[in-house]
Amino acid sequence: MHFKPPKSAERLRAISSTKGLTETLRLVLDPGSDFEPIPAPKPGDWLAEHPEPGQTFDHFVGSNPNKLDIVRNKVYLQPLDAFSEAQSPSVETLRTYAAAFFLMDVTALPPLTIGEAEFRTRVNPFTQNRQILTTDILRFLKTTLPKDAFCLLAITMEDLYPHHSWNFVFGQASLYDHVGVFSFARYDPAFYGEARGNDYHQVLLRRSCKVLAHEIAHMFSLQHCIFFKCGMNGSNHLRESDSRPLHICPVCLRKLQYCIGFDVVIRYEKLHHFYQKVDFGHEATWVAKRLKKITGSK
Repeated sequence: MHFKPPKSAERLRAISSTKGLTETLRLVLDPGSDFEPIPAPKPGDWLAEHPEPGQTFDHFVGSNPNKLDIVRNKVYLQPLDAFSEAQSPSVETLRTYAAAFFLMDVTALPPLTIGEAEFRTRVNPFTQNRQILTTDILRFLKTTLPKDAFCLLAITMEDLYPHHSWNFVFGQASLYDHVGVFSFARYDPAFYGEARGNDYHQVLLRRSCKVLAHEIAHMFSLQHCIFFKCGMNGSNHLRESDSRPLHICPVCLRKLQYCIGFDVVIRYEKLHHFYQKVDFGHEATWVAKRLKKITGSK
């Protein structure tokens, strides 16, 4: 079946009834005009090839999703090899973003040298770039998972592959084991032999922030969003990934708030501060507009 974008009533049903919630939460979950409906996919787009049924908030709650608890309540980031300043996003900046996005404790561990960890690697026959076997990484992460970790995620600027028969994979995770790995390599224009423009660091940071938030949200059992233009939309190619916003829609925000229990206003305030600090002007303006509607501030 071809994917058909949900109508307005279906999008509201996906958010579910807000009766009984605080006035602030009801305002936060009212999409108003701040969230665009997801458009019909073009040939080659994710939903054109993967017509997903969608995960409403009610379906999400009924699926027994991963939630924070008294013991497991921190996110750990494990860089693989050093992230060079000239060619990589700042690990500390990514950590700060994740901490604001999920409003929880996020710790970046010291870089792990790929060679010392004895991960299997290969040279991709098409790109001639080194790739790391994801199953080796996941197996290692399970042995080093801190007791207080909600999840331990390896991040790398190296390309990845999950099996000798695959060309590549952007990442791989195990929700049951609370571990995952994903790569920013293919979000770098230089990976495709393209010139890095003057805005290279901004482009790579924005793309990396999107991937980081998207993948950590998956660890909370969130599936891809089919209701609005949202950071949890699936993507089949770089152009489609770039078109995703950094923010998540009311459906996905409600799921995260259910799992984490954060203060939604403080979360938006932290994100606004981050976007201003890293010169993400469009995102800072969007969050400021959203905060004004929620709090009634000038």
